[in-house]
Amino acid sequence: MSSARNSYDVVVVGGGHNGLVAAAYLAGAGLSTLVLERLARPGGADLVSPLPGAVVTDLGLDLPRGSRNPACGDLASDLVRAVGPTLLQPLPLERDVRAQVDPDTWRDFVSTPLGVTLEARYADDAERGRVAAEALTGTFASLHDESLAANRGLLYRLLGGTASTRGVAELLTQAAAGAGAELVTSAGVSSIRGGDDGAEVSWHDGMSQHTVGARFVLSNVAPWVLQILMGGDEDPATKPEGAQLRIDLHLDRLPRLRSGADPEAAFAAGIVVGSGYAELASAYDEAAAGRMPSVLPGRLQGRGDTLTYLGTHTPARLFADDPQGAKDLAVARALATIDTQLAEPIADRVVHLEARTPQDIEHDLAMPGGHRFHGDLEWPWAPNRARLDTPAQQWGVQTDVGSVLVCGSGSRRGGGISGLGGHSAAHAVLASR
Repeated sequence: MSSARNSYDVVVVGGGHNGLVAAAYLAGAGLSTLVLERLARPGGADLVSPLPGAVVTDLGLDLPRGSRNPACGDLASDLVRAVGPTLLQPLPLERDVRAQVDPDTWRDFVSTPLGVTLEARYADDAERGRVAAEALTGTFASLHDESLAANRGLLYRLLGGTASTRGVAELLTQAAAGAGAELVTSAGVSSIRGGDDGAEVSWHDGMSQHTVGARFVLSNVAPWVLQILMGGDEDPATKPEGAQLRIDLHLDRLPRLRSGADPEAAFAAGIVVGSGYAELASAYDEAAAGRMPSVLPGRLQGRGDTLTYLGTHTPARLFADDPQGAKDLAVARALATIDTQLAEPIADRVVHLEARTPQDIEHDLAMPGGHRFHGDLEWPWAPNRARLDTPAQQWGVQTDVGSVLVCGSGSRRGGGISGLGGHSAAHAVLASR
């Protein structure tokens, strides 16, 4: 399918939730906006963390507001209070955030591996595990890793809300189209050629090739994919590695819980399984050694007769040599781990099961390595010596080409909270006019 025009103010490559957020803002501000989506419908994964309340309000969406995850209690509350108000503003400098945070909090959650902090603050394995499980959602890392990947994961979970939300894609699609954005689906983008003053995007619709020009191109694909579209090499050494097994379970009814809790309320809020602190450490060690974890930690959530399980410590490498055999083993161990929380086997309630490994997610959604964040999360502030000369730099969405911005999970704040990448990129464009 071709576009209605030969040039636009903005072309958004990728119609997932961040791309749709950006398009809704930009079209609503009067900019001609084209969204190109590879799949037959917009929306991407359509299971995302809650949109920030201000974005929901700005775009007129009928969605509930998320709340901070109670499993983590008041951990790092002053850090959350300092960072939260900045998320919909240009990036603050690290020193300005640090000045608002208790020195002990900063040391424990920004400078020290999370495992060290949890072991010092909690004696109970279950308490340590509740926090650690939140931190490791979508992240394959040791809690003692000096990279502090788990620390950043925890901060984004604290900032982002308690639960993922279904059905966002349709509402965002309506918001973008209602604002005047043009959406083209089944558009496989093959190249982006840009300079400081404008860019061209080419795509194929299965029958013919199309090219349009734009003042700005917003990339809602992973940075690793973007560099290829812009003519770079496909470097396996820098390709992200996802670590999450997803299992969608369609049931005849929700299973009863051993705790006696109401299943509807419990699964709506989400329950963690196999996620004691020692279990998480053991699962990481097994996976890092190339073995499927014996106990497969994860989070189970859903409503009605549908549950989604998101597994932790199932990196893509485990499925590389024997994809189907490894998937079957992972599913069996995930179901066995789920059963530890149930009063009846989950298999007795399953009508249909669909499992997706990181490789499946990459194939379906073009996320390299099946990485849900498009790569490692970054701190949601700018380093003290960062260059913040342009709106794109100020919002954390810059690339090496002035007309091409990142609007997805690969932007500085886009990975952990739904919609921030799109919001930041849109506001960078509006500030550049």
